[in-house]
Amino acid sequence: MTYRRALIPGALGGLLLAGLLLWAGASSHALSLPGTARVFGPEGTTQLRGWLAPWSYGLPSSEQYGNPAGAPGNGRDYAELYRTAMRVRYAVLVVLYPVGAALLIRRLTPGGKRRSASVVLALWGWGLVAGTLAVAVSAPWMVASGGQGSFRFLPRLAGSMGAGRPVLAAASLVAALGALGVALLARRERPQPSPSKVPAPAARLAATVGTLVIAVSLVGLSYDRVAARIQTGFTGSGLLSEPGDLLRQWLLLGGWTAPSHTGLGSWMFYRLPDALLLAVVWWGLRLLADLLDRATVPAFALGAVCVTVLGLLLDQLVTTLLDTSQGSGSFMYYAGRFGEGVPAALVFGLLAGSASALVVRSHTRDPASESDQDLLIGANS
Repeated sequence: MTYRRALIPGALGGLLLAGLLLWAGASSHALSLPGTARVFGPEGTTQLRGWLAPWSYGLPSSEQYGNPAGAPGNGRDYAELYRTAMRVRYAVLVVLYPVGAALLIRRLTPGGKRRSASVVLALWGWGLVAGTLAVAVSAPWMVASGGQGSFRFLPRLAGSMGAGRPVLAAASLVAALGALGVALLARRERPQPSPSKVPAPAARLAATVGTLVIAVSLVGLSYDRVAARIQTGFTGSGLLSEPGDLLRQWLLLGGWTAPSHTGLGSWMFYRLPDALLLAVVWWGLRLLADLLDRATVPAFALGAVCVTVLGLLLDQLVTTLLDTSQGSGSFMYYAGRFGEGVPAALVFGLLAGSASALVVRSHTRDPASESDQDLLIGANS
């Protein structure tokens, strides 16, 4: 499948994702209707409102946006900043999603159950990344629309970047399924290029190298003492004086502490989701070496990002189930963690995928170059 043909399902998937998020955001005001609390409960209603509000064009219920121009707060100006933030958010999402989706569809080439499932999972992870980046790009306008943008700007920027991810996770899965359906319709029936011949030892080595890169964040940087140093080690004065919250978002995939008086068995039990994340990353990187038609650095790096995001979702799902089983809160209360760590997954996934791709390419002979060599040998003979 050519890039031009792969761009069609990518673009339609981006429009579907944006449409789903816009529809979800437009539904946020329905949570204020009488009787909603009886259906979802007070806690559930508050959680849903927080998940849907970041994708809503409707202005939040605040006097900041209600005061007329010239009055304290300059409400109309702040309201226009809010609308600008939402326009930027959706525009970045619609533009960014097809770029990564086209590359994934082109290199994974949907067809057959295994490859089609791989495309859906990859696009699911990429939808979360694209949505998170769209929120991050529009975050400065969103912070400024609340007034006092110069007060603790970086912590407020970090808080704004982490909004709306549970809804994004659900919408991304639906958009991935829609993009796969369009990709199967757009795919021409022609002989597909043979995948790169990656020896099994080289594929396992590449997966191990990439997993070690992910472990740097999950095991090294996410240890509570190291995370605390990242949080508090950068101080200063002025607008950019507190980057700790922002650094944690882009560097930490999780958080863990050393065993305490609760016992080693309980500690190891709660570390199982992190071990599961590393296992998913290793397995996903191992599969990428076989599924990609060419193990290029951009494709491998983007695939590693998607694999890391999927591992994070599984980690957070298992952790949520473990916490809910203890009876300390409802599932919806803990489900708000879905999508956390996606910025760090982008950073370390790119590093892990690039390292794995270099290992794979150093042990792989490209089929295209082999065929060119055979043609040259035949011509010379």
